[in-house]
Amino acid sequence: MGKSRRTVPEELLLLALDPTTGTTAQPQTLDLGLAGAQLVELSLAGRIVPEGDRIAVVLARPTGDPTLDHALELLRRRGSPVRAAHWIGGPRLGLRQTYLAHLERCGMVTAVPGQVCGVLPTTRYQASDDCTNAAIKQRLDTAIRTGVPPDPRTAALAALAHSVGLGKHLYPGNEGRSSRSRLRDLIRYDPLGGMVAHAVMDVQNGLPAQQNRSSQGPGAAAGRPGARAAGRDSGGRVPASRVGAR
Repeated sequence: MGKSRRTVPEELLLLALDPTTGTTAQPQTLDLGLAGAQLVELSLAGRIVPEGDRIAVVLARPTGDPTLDHALELLRRRGSPVRAAHWIGGPRLGLRQTYLAHLERCGMVTAVPGQVCGVLPTTRYQASDDCTNAAIKQRLDTAIRTGVPPDPRTAALAALAHSVGLGKHLYPGNEGRSSRSRLRDLIRYDPLGGMVAHAVMDVQNGLPAQQNRSSQGPGAAAGRPGARAAGRDSGGRVPASRVGAR
């Protein structure tokens, strides 16, 4: 896998990066989204395929991307197809920092050391190329504005962005309400991305996701009770009782 194309996890993290604060939006749920984005990227690379609501490895050959290859090896070691929700809800914590370090090594972001209250050390991250971030966002904007079915990569990115609650970060305020709704609706254009996004939301809601989602319509998340909020309260926050469910 060359670096001519950014991976879905990389793009999801860049979308979440706030250029003003240098931090990521939705940090509590972003690890889950990144784990789901890895599944999408491995599928696009022909390494895994969905089997109902499970994921099966069909080609264990490394992709050349160390973070994806680590995930692929973990999936291979399972020996049998694993439920997407169980994989995403497993010990995937720390992916955000792993990918921030990865983006820094690739030159996509720059780490800026600082301090909180003049004492505690902290690190802010700035995108190295604002045009790159703008181009990623523009793909979502175009799909939302035109209604033209997006390519699978863009559709999956939209589904994952919705599933982790990035809608209010990308399209804030009352004026962004219709765009947030259309972002959610893009989930129907990529069955795998939709299945993974459903799994991310189920993990946030503390659901085991035992049912086979392949029998549901691609847009089932939009109509499922609680799916619209993706496990959040009316202010867009993940309740503390559900954060621990990860």
